[in-house]
Formats: sequence, C-alpha cells, structure tokens
Amino acid sequence: MKEKEITPINSYDHNQQDAIDEEAQKNLTFTIGEEAYGIQIHNITQIIGIQNITFIPNQPSYVKGVINLRGQIIPVMEVRTKFDKPVIEYDDRTCIIVVNKDDIYVGLIVDRVSEVLNIKESEIASTPTFNDKVKIQYISGIAHVNENVIILLEIDKLLENE
Repeated sequence: MKEKEITPINSYDHNQQDAIDEEAQKNLTFTIGEEAYGIQIHNITQIIGIQNITFIPNQPSYVKGVINLRGQIIPVMEVRTKFDKPVIEYDDRTCIIVVNKDDIYVGLIVDRVSEVLNIKESEIASTPTFNDKVKIQYISGIAHVNENVIILLEIDKLLENE
C-alpha cells in the first residue's frame, strides 16, 4: 500500500499554552471500537495512514511487524489486539500513530484518530480500582469531557512487553 500521510503532528506547536486554562493537558484522542482513548500529544511525532507492514516472526500477537517510514524502520503494534479486542479489517480510517519514547519510535495501529483535546485536571478522574485479575496498567486516568468518557493511556506502560 502507498503511504498516506494524515496529520503532521510535528507541525503542531507542542509548547503552545492554552490561554484560558494553563492546567489543561493536550491529548490526541482516537478510538478502538466504541471506546475513546487519549495519549498526551508530547509523545506523538506524526500520524500516517495504514501501509505495508513487514511481518517479523516470533513476536507477541499485537506486534504486527515493521514499516519503513522514509528510511527509518519502525515496529508497529496493533492496539486493538493488545487490548484483547477482536481483529477487524483495516479501512481508509485506520491510522498509525507514531510515538517517540526515549528516542525509540513505535507505530500504534488504531481504528480512527479523532482530535486533539485540551483536557483539564478537573476533568480527569483517577484510575478505578478493580480486583487483581483486571489489567488496568496502561491507564493513567479517565477523562469526562462534554458527554464523552476518554480513557487516558500511559504510553510507557503501553509500550512495555508483558
């Protein structure tokens, strides 16, 4: 498939302050199925359309392989599979969010990218406590913005292997 650039996040001013509410954190929101998720924008370098993925053997099921992004080889992870959601066919809205953590680039395959939101501290609830069998290690908080619930993800923990 041909690379389809969707949004150059690096053109977004990461240091731009919200004049109305300096306590707001900027999050890119995206969906997996019916659920909305958010990742802090400072972790994101760009968003691209789905493209050819080269399979790498003996990887966890959520690691789909690698892509060649302008000469740089980047591993890609399917967030849907990581979250134990059923596999679906990619479509024209499926995106790869390229994140950078400690100079390591990883692509996150998501169903749809939504928007960049300023989420105020007052709109974020702490992570709910469940029994020991429920995995919530990827969640940093739950935001309630307008009438929507957004699960905020901790990128460090999302990128860790189990």
